Amino acid sequence: MFLRSKISYGLIVVCVFLHDLFGASYPSPQARITHNLTALAGFTFVVYVIQRYVKERELLDKAIREQRDQLLQDVELAAQVQRMFLPIHRPSIPGLEIAGMMQPARGVGGDYYDYIPIDDHTIKIVIADVAGKGVPAALLMSATAAAVQLEATEKQDMLAVVGRLNSAIHSVSDGGRYVTLVLADIDARSRSLRYVNCGHNPALLYQAKTRDVIPMNSSCPPVGMFSAEACEISRTDLADGDTLVLYTDGITEAENPEGEEFGMERLSALIRDNHMLSADGMMNRILESVTDFSREVGFNDDVTILVVKCNFDGA
Repeated sequence: MFLRSKISYGLIVVCVFLHDLFGASYPSPQARITHNLTALAGFTFVVYVIQRYVKERELLDKAIREQRDQLLQDVELAAQVQRMFLPIHRPSIPGLEIAGMMQPARGVGGDYYDYIPIDDHTIKIVIADVAGKGVPAALLMSATAAAVQLEATEKQDMLAVVGRLNSAIHSVSDGGRYVTLVLADIDARSRSLRYVNCGHNPALLYQAKTRDVIPMNSSCPPVGMFSAEACEISRTDLADGDTLVLYTDGITEAENPEGEEFGMERLSALIRDNHMLSADGMMNRILESVTDFSREVGFNDDVTILVVKCNFDGA
């Protein structure tokens, strides 16, 4: 902290005194007074300029701190709004265990997941990842989440839902921002899964009968990238003991200190080796494994996991 005004101007007097005491001899008293007055004016001007500079810097620092605090408050408010779109209560669908989590890389993120009951034996699940990070991605994610929740309140044609989402997102982003998304319906009564993968990471289905982990690959471009979306619905049967894992690229693209990514092979092996775990257990095991893998690096992207465990025979 710079010396306060009174001390600063007191030092001016000391400097002038020392200047007069140790300076060269003067030809006359008038010359001595004139020289000391000149020194006094010079020291005073320098101190004044420095004090003005310091005061302006303090005011600027204060303004920056206030803007930073306001920005942090805005980001926290945005994070609270974002969390409102994430599911709070787990649906009770006999034969299905469901667990999900989202961990943003920053205060707000561009990932989204949800599970929405349609009736007493059918549930709609969704996982999405907005291109980009930070506040812009979070805003588009919130808009996507709101649209999905409005569309998913009842049984509707899945392709029509995706088409309306695509039109809405493309109209506000002009293809500059887009959303990768997996939208799926799970029917516990018919033990079936219908899904559309719009440019998202392949969901992984562990099949208990064969102990294979099957990728559910993309069947259409990301939502909002183009003005029209040409998609196909895929269908597969489910059996007791099957486990469905949906995730965002924050999982598979997490890196260790050597720059090696966690990857789909590690994730598939992890699911296969831990298939006996509950949905919560599987979700936590995946997060713990990826966290350990990238412990010295940390996550550079949002991390989202959604797990559905089929326990039809125990329902």
